[in-house]
Amino acid sequence: MTPRATSLDFERTARVFHALSEPTRLRLVDLLRGGERCVCELTEAMATGQSRLSFHLKALKDAGIVQDRREGRWVYYSLNQERVEEVAAVLTDCCTPSRPWLKAGCCS
Repeated sequence: MTPRATSLDFERTARVFHALSEPTRLRLVDLLRGGERCVCELTEAMATGQSRLSFHLKALKDAGIVQDRREGRWVYYSLNQERVEEVAAVLTDCCTPSRPWLKAGCCS
């Protein structure tokens, strides 16, 4: 059983969901599910300009969903698997039916 989420967990998770509320960012996350990708690969796959792509990648990075690493003049992006798992756990925890008030018979 996972420990109950805290207010801080909910705030961090809300930032993630806000970042994921944009279709372009969801597509980026989908592309990164296959593993690390160079920014040039992402630009080509998304058929968009690098400045637009950088804007969306920054939003995902600020939310902790993606991480980057520099190698020479290239930047490589990947999913931050630890953060993805944290968000999944918070979502699972807060969406699992738990109605202790029904056991008390308040509505019976």
